[in-house]
Amino acid sequence: MTTDGAGLLLTQWLSPAFPLGSFGWSHGLEQVVAEGEVTDAATLQRFLETVLFHGAGRSDTILLAAAHRSDAAELADIADIAQALAPSAERRDETLEQGAAFARTTREVWGLALPDMALPVAVGRAARLMDQPLTPTARLYLQAMLSNLIQAAQRLMALGQTDGQRILARLTAAIPAQADSLTDLGIDDLGTFTPALDAASMRHETLQPRLFRS
Repeated sequence: MTTDGAGLLLTQWLSPAFPLGSFGWSHGLEQVVAEGEVTDAATLQRFLETVLFHGAGRSDTILLAAAHRSDAAELADIADIAQALAPSAERRDETLEQGAAFARTTREVWGLALPDMALPVAVGRAARLMDQPLTPTARLYLQAMLSNLIQAAQRLMALGQTDGQRILARLTAAIPAQADSLTDLGIDDLGTFTPALDAASMRHETLQPRLFRS
């Protein structure tokens, strides 16, 4: 990806400055920090690797790619599947509310005919409508997901900025191969295996006090 109009549009959409409200969600990370499962850079990196390779990183990439390939008639079914895949009420709200915020902003700024839907589906469809290539869209989406979780971790535990960037650099190196292995897959290939993470997101619903909505 070069820094032409396409690259700049994608980085704008997937920047922390884009108004998704991502700062309010932790994907269950707050719960595992509270329970002492994630306590330092090493355990945080393992948590993020689980998300990237076995959890939402995998499923979101497949959904994003499916939305990018779809026509308008197929899009509603993909959006329904994305919502049904959420393992907890909070995780469902996380993807739907961020997706709605993304859709609303792209409608208002770029005039896209983009309905409210789960975030990866909205991003994939918007990229298709704006003729953005799938591969860099998927790669930047994953990096943005991980970056947001690292920022959440820095609010929850003693994790410095440098350590956070070290973790992101290591995981970013793995993103191209992970994204590229998934973008040719279809809806029938969806599936995750993160039972401990999913259970933590369910327990988070009753965690008090808390900073995050998931």
